Amino acid sequence: MTVKEVMDWMEEWAPLAYAEEFDNTGLLVGDKRSEVTGILVTLDTLESVVDEAIKEKCNLIVSFHPILFKGLKKLTGSTYVERVVQKAIRHDIAIYAVHTALDNAWNGVNAVICNKLQLTERRILIPQEGTIKKLVTYVPHKAADLLRNKIFEVGAGNIGNYDHCSFNIEGIGTFRGNEDSNPIIGQKGETRQEAEIQIGITFAKHLEAKVLKALFESHPYEEVAFEITTLENSNQHIGMGMIGTLSEALSEKDFLQQLKETFSTGVIRHSQFTGKKIKKVAVLGGSGSFALGAAKALGADAFVTSDVKYHDFFATEDQILLTDIGHYESEQYTKELIVAYLSKKISNFAPALSAGKVVLSKLNTNPISYY
Repeated sequence: MTVKEVMDWMEEWAPLAYAEEFDNTGLLVGDKRSEVTGILVTLDTLESVVDEAIKEKCNLIVSFHPILFKGLKKLTGSTYVERVVQKAIRHDIAIYAVHTALDNAWNGVNAVICNKLQLTERRILIPQEGTIKKLVTYVPHKAADLLRNKIFEVGAGNIGNYDHCSFNIEGIGTFRGNEDSNPIIGQKGETRQEAEIQIGITFAKHLEAKVLKALFESHPYEEVAFEITTLENSNQHIGMGMIGTLSEALSEKDFLQQLKETFSTGVIRHSQFTGKKIKKVAVLGGSGSFALGAAKALGADAFVTSDVKYHDFFATEDQILLTDIGHYESEQYTKELIVAYLSKKISNFAPALSAGKVVLSKLNTNPISYY
């Protein structure tokens, strides 16, 4: 099993196409052709984590946060980032980061928080825009079924609980090939009319390369006419944060106590009490104060996130209980999620992995201490 295969598995789950533009995800250090001896999963990649990987004989670290966020201009070991990269390279350890690709995934970071709080009736808090595309192409009648099915096979045409979705219009196409053409139908220099079907199929944007490959390989024409457009529709399964419902309404104090126990934090910063019961809860792991407006607009009684600034608490306008449970605390269960996913993949597809393991890092990488 190679690093590239593990990357492909991760990107089936959390396609990098949905990572935020500011982010730095994917393979950050190492050779994707390397054979994997073991995988260490961590929230952050520090020197101590690289040492742990060496000890556990893991030559691939799958990290939630990217160790390389901004460009490096030198590698002298003068910063913790440089030292991590140096040590990883020295010991032939690859580092892969998933970060906001997993933040935006339906079964990602925020789903874990919802699971811990036992929230039901979930939906995305801020659906990501520009994630749905549409292919329109024109094909002779006799080739239409094959072409449609080949495009469906790569994942296009899925809408909600339905697949194999397309729209088809019959019409007449015209064309004339020049002296250098090699037409499948008709002759060079002949203006040809052909009964064709216009096929329209939507697809998730991360599938575009696969859709085009299927189109070109299954279309009979020498020159394929097609259009790809980005739709305005929101994808309700991709985006930042989630909102859901508690099984029973809680008082604000009882809700805060539940958060403290669930996320093992002794301190929760929060806005003033509103006097309302907590039933509808919005969550966003990591720095999520930018989503406060969305949480209010969707009628959340409480918003669970971290890294909230002083003036953000004023912005609640006494309409919602804003809670800051800590950055590490909000994302701490993410590495267990990644371990479970990769362990299942390996057991199904690579049971002969030489080290036979996906290792959960035992290190607490939280840089913040509480007194």
